[in-house]
Amino acid sequence: MTAISQKQPHPALDENAVEVAYDACAAITRAASTNFYYAFLTLPVEKRRAIYAAYAFCRLCDDIVDEPERRKQANEELELVRRQLETSYSGEPSGPIWTAVADTQRRFGIPQHYFADVIDGCEMDITTARYRTFEDLVAYCKRVASAVGLICIEVCGYSDDDAVGYAVDMGIAMQMTNILRDLSEDAENGRVYLPQEDLERFGYTDAELMNGVVNDNFKALMKFEVDRARQYYESGERLFPLLDRRSRACPQAMFSVYRSLLDRIEAADYDVLNQRVSLSGVAKLTLALKLWLRSRIPVLR
Repeated sequence: MTAISQKQPHPALDENAVEVAYDACAAITRAASTNFYYAFLTLPVEKRRAIYAAYAFCRLCDDIVDEPERRKQANEELELVRRQLETSYSGEPSGPIWTAVADTQRRFGIPQHYFADVIDGCEMDITTARYRTFEDLVAYCKRVASAVGLICIEVCGYSDDDAVGYAVDMGIAMQMTNILRDLSEDAENGRVYLPQEDLERFGYTDAELMNGVVNDNFKALMKFEVDRARQYYESGERLFPLLDRRSRACPQAMFSVYRSLLDRIEAADYDVLNQRVSLSGVAKLTLALKLWLRSRIPVLR
């Protein structure tokens, strides 16, 4: 269980350097224009800056494995990231992202292995292009998504240890949504995240996916995966009452955006191979604002 109160910044970190570091992480987050940015705006300033730091770290790891020109040296770059994480936690960060991560850790007490799990997940994108079973895929989702959720709840603050399990399930649900939405893009990069056992079960092949074939077997497979993801959303939704009230609008907004994407996949008759399923920026901002206002309304007693 984490206390709602926060840890104090480490005295060895220069205050001006910390401010510059957080500004740099905020700029990285804004430039990425992700589903998360509008949700982050709902957080109190100190917590928002911490989440910017976590996002900038994740963006750094993702870019190493996703940018084609960097893939040849991806293992070496991720090993460097791992060493920089070590030095940041030992009090000697180098560069803006690492200064922000070091300060965030000291304010909120985030376990180092949460960040390390993200690196491990990105390494799987280098070594693994197929997942045999759903259990194999879940292991990947826990590293690249659930670990981020665990970082977030340490920043938000929670009152019950059950929050940890719910955050893990929320991460699995959101990553599964990403996978379903991005099937075509990932296939172009030679990656098929859907479990091979599921493709076999529904009589759909890698070759058909690579060729953008949308048939009854594909739709049945997609319905199965959408229904499976919804089960994880149902569990993840139990997280919100356990979070600090003034901070819960952020994860609620992310949850709502991604669950809405799942609904849109279903509404598109599961055809994600010939169209990009997304929400508009206005829709995301409106949703985040609505949740933020709700978090500010005093609870009636």
